[in-house]
Amino acid sequence: MSNAPHPLMMPSLVLGTFIYTLDSTIAAVALPHMQGTFSANQEQVAWVLTSYIVMSAIMTPMAGYLADRLGRRRLYLISIAGFIVTSVLCGLSVNLEEMVLFRILQGAFGAAMIPLAQATVLDVYPPDQYGPAMAMFGVGVMFGPIIGPTLGAWLIELYDWRWVFFINLPVGIIAYLGASATIPASRHEDRARPFDVAGFAYLSIAIGSFQLMMDRGNGLSWFQSTEVIVEATVSAVCLYLFIVHIFTHARPFVTPAMFRDRNFTSASIIGFAVGFNMMATMALLPPMLQHVLGYPVLLIGWVLAPRGIGTMLSMLLVGRLVNRVDARLLIFIGLLISAASLAVMTTFDRYVSVELLVYSGLLQGIGVGFMFVPLSSIAFVTLAPQYRNEAAGIYSLARNIGSSIGISVLMGSLAVFHRTNREQLVPHVSPFTDVLRYDEYAYLTELGGERGYAVLDMIVQQEALMLAYIGDFRTMTLITLACIPLLALLKSNVARPVPA
Repeated sequence: MSNAPHPLMMPSLVLGTFIYTLDSTIAAVALPHMQGTFSANQEQVAWVLTSYIVMSAIMTPMAGYLADRLGRRRLYLISIAGFIVTSVLCGLSVNLEEMVLFRILQGAFGAAMIPLAQATVLDVYPPDQYGPAMAMFGVGVMFGPIIGPTLGAWLIELYDWRWVFFINLPVGIIAYLGASATIPASRHEDRARPFDVAGFAYLSIAIGSFQLMMDRGNGLSWFQSTEVIVEATVSAVCLYLFIVHIFTHARPFVTPAMFRDRNFTSASIIGFAVGFNMMATMALLPPMLQHVLGYPVLLIGWVLAPRGIGTMLSMLLVGRLVNRVDARLLIFIGLLISAASLAVMTTFDRYVSVELLVYSGLLQGIGVGFMFVPLSSIAFVTLAPQYRNEAAGIYSLARNIGSSIGISVLMGSLAVFHRTNREQLVPHVSPFTDVLRYDEYAYLTELGGERGYAVLDMIVQQEALMLAYIGDFRTMTLITLACIPLLALLKSNVARPVPA
């Protein structure tokens, strides 16, 4: 576009994406409090998170089609308005059924916000400004889930768990007013585009079944459960049908031609791998700090906060470098920093200092910032503009699916590591064990009967659990390093977009 973007457009988009991504983690802090309010068990209250994730995943690919039919600007305003209203309804819920229903609607309205905002940024800013623009946009995408536990803990401590949803109201209204006044209409729309019912159905069922399988697999012992087998089968069959469909249908729900762009396809694969580790860390650390180290909720929030600060600062720095330095080099640096932070986490024990926790989190945040900006820029720099609405949705979906798999796999391996570690530790515990001679454990020899065994078992459980977390951090370190060869799939970002 010839006109410069409105100075308030980017802050409005950042606020909108911030409240959407914030809700992916902030609600997790409130789950124990909701469990008491709604008199639900742990598995039931987990649907507060599952329903939001599943519906968001299903509706994300829909963003491209709806943007073509309704117009990107109109759809974004509808999305953010619906998200605000459903957030308030979540806070006002009186039972678990209402909460899950409103979380489903919240995920449905919010799913399009990130791909629409990203496509808008790519349309409005020229290619030589993609780096700084994506850095500002990335603050909203990445800072939300990272700061979620901190903000949630603070709101619950000072007010009530319902405020983790009410906080979206003032921020959302500001974002809506700013977006309505500054977002221009899209230049690439196809209002006559027919709706591919079969394609959408295949993809939705595949994603929904897969998300349910990943979310419930740990609790059901994976493929020992009939439910998990059914969900996996349905997902695989529908995914196969979807792939066949898009290559044989005249106007498919997802245009396969965009995957011919090497940078977009490669960046989506790397984004999937990065997402695997990124959100898994945020899922592992809060329970480790609470159950192993005994930190109160508010302190956990403050310990995790530097991770968000590191992400924000590195994004702003990389935004200035991405047009001067090969994006692949910046991603490489980000992967190395992230691997280093995870390597630091493998040195944790039950007496780890707050300083080391903060340092590792700050380091990981810096690494994430180094990866997100150049990866998002290089993904779209050579992609034809008419594919941006669809491509932004698929790119977001790849990262989210990676996050979902990462959380489920690493939570599952945590349980396996915990059980294995306990089995290995127990035979070495006896009144003659050297560790029981230390002053802090000396009292155990004076405790008799069941009381002594109970205390000793608790210590063994904590040690086994701490070692399990270390095992997961070691696995994540190796996965991060394994992403480095994938950079060879990317072309340099010196290329310019294909003309419209």
